[in-house]
Amino acid sequence: MEIVKQIINNRSISVPILAWAITQIMKVILVLLQERRIDFRRFVGSGGMPSSHSAFVVSLAVVVGRINGFESSLFGIAAVVAMVTMYDAAGVRRAAGKQAEVLNKLIYNHDTLTFEEELKELLGHTPFQVIIGAILGVLFGIAFT
Repeated sequence: MEIVKQIINNRSISVPILAWAITQIMKVILVLLQERRIDFRRFVGSGGMPSSHSAFVVSLAVVVGRINGFESSLFGIAAVVAMVTMYDAAGVRRAAGKQAEVLNKLIYNHDTLTFEEELKELLGHTPFQVIIGAILGVLFGIAFT
């Protein structure tokens, strides 16, 4: 039981999870305000505004920097992982989502092409969504360490 308590009290774990969870809730609220509907898939889905991946990894980097020092190797590792994650979210995953959108249109408009389910289009983020997620990550990292 002591191990569980230590894990829960580890801010390098708890703060990023909190940042991710609140950012996911923000997505549900934004869909509700914009589209007047509740989309429970936004609680766990990828893509959308703001980037919870960015909030997660940036809050981790800030927490690690504040605890171990911004000159530490641990902060360097966390910062590099955050940059790679954000680049991937706005680059590779966004491109995959755009390709899925085109493929879904091709399948929908051709009777001879059939798939059991549509490809997921909301995979990545716009650069703006990534930046907002990163800002939220910084705020969470500062507020909770």
